[in-house]
Amino acid sequence: MNQRPITEDDLHAYVDQALEPERRAEVASYLDDHPDVAARVAGFVAQREQLRGALASIADEPLPAELNLSRIIESRKRRPLRTWGAIAAILLLGIGGLGGWTMRSVLQEGSNGLSALAQEAAYSYGVYAPDRVRPVEIRASESAELTRWVSSRLKQPVKVPDLSVSGYRLMGGRLVATSHGPAAMFMYDDDRGDRLVVLTRPMSNRNLDTPMMPQSTGDVAGFVWADGGMGYTLVGQLPGETLKPIANEIRKQARPI
Repeated sequence: MNQRPITEDDLHAYVDQALEPERRAEVASYLDDHPDVAARVAGFVAQREQLRGALASIADEPLPAELNLSRIIESRKRRPLRTWGAIAAILLLGIGGLGGWTMRSVLQEGSNGLSALAQEAAYSYGVYAPDRVRPVEIRASESAELTRWVSSRLKQPVKVPDLSVSGYRLMGGRLVATSHGPAAMFMYDDDRGDRLVVLTRPMSNRNLDTPMMPQSTGDVAGFVWADGGMGYTLVGQLPGETLKPIANEIRKQARPI
């Protein structure tokens, strides 16, 4: 059976988490193969999360009495019909103003925490990857202890990716402090001097899923994404086409079974 084409409606339903699991998996696979579309969808996700955050306090407020449907209907019986036009104008004006400030916030604050995660990974790489004495706190030989430690501190089960199929061995890891709380950092080496860093931490929206996006800071490049509210990023001083299959392997291993 041929797979149905991915439409704009599918992409927006993916952002709104309104797809059936099978269709969601098809869209996710499509985004893996179309990074330009994935970047656009990631922008939709960022706007959605920023709008939800900006409107959260308003959504929890009780409905103003003057907007109560029963009162409006009763008022309509006593007032000329043009009152509805005035109400509509006021509502549109309010929504337009709020929308303008919200979009301003979206543009200023960036991509729902993923851009911050990418920066944190780049900084961690810059600090620890060049260290030839103690780049990690817990060595790979104690990986079970490392897994227990970071899972306990992040209050989430964390898997240490195995990148041996990609030619990289685990050196070990450590906890790093970020402005969003602790993050787990894992470091890998190909025994030829090239090192990679994987950074993961919980995102503020625990239901957040985003497609993989390329990112770069100076000479450090990589990919960042979120699955099930956990953010992940892989960074290193390698071309994007080299890093992407490794990032895909990490995402495959990190996803819940």
